[in-house]
Amino acid sequence: MIKNLLFDLGGVIMDLDRDRCVRAFERLGMKDADDFLGVYGQKGAFLALESGKIDADEFHRQVRPMIDRPKVSDEEIDNAFNEFLVGIPVARLEALRALRKDYKIYLLSNTNPIMINSRIAEEFRKEGFEMADYFDGIFTSYEAGCCKPGKEIFDYTEREGHIKPDETLFFDDSQANVDAARSYGFNAVLVKPGDEFKNLLDEFLN
Repeated sequence: MIKNLLFDLGGVIMDLDRDRCVRAFERLGMKDADDFLGVYGQKGAFLALESGKIDADEFHRQVRPMIDRPKVSDEEIDNAFNEFLVGIPVARLEALRALRKDYKIYLLSNTNPIMINSRIAEEFRKEGFEMADYFDGIFTSYEAGCCKPGKEIFDYTEREGHIKPDETLFFDDSQANVDAARSYGFNAVLVKPGDEFKNLLDEFLN
């Protein structure tokens, strides 16, 4: 019996545009942005930030030398990074609130403190609520110190959320993450481009 719904953020709740982010960093003067910014995972300082190995200040210090322009500001770096995030349709926020009537709702995201504390937080305020108002627990890679699809972050989520994998349905847009979750005992559904998680939940239950 499914008691918990566990959601990835990007590509499931929030729409993403990796290419827009790459172009934004290229406009700042970063030549290797395309190599550092992956759809499902980052490299270098971007990965270190996402996995909690460095904080935002150290991220800025490491990224700045990659940019062929003097005196680029922290704000400019953050704004370019946030171009990855397109936004959250209000209908998905409404769906999350409706689902909380019947399920415990959790978030499990490979993300970073720059995005969480700026653009992501802003998007969750569209209905006048805060991000925490939509979830019974929020689990991020930078706080856990590890990223999906590694088992450590799923163990962290299970432990901190007091959830049982066999009672939990996980939604993610990465096949590798879905396969990993299933191997760890979770029920899991792949969210493809154009899919809506509410429809996939209905299909799973039926």
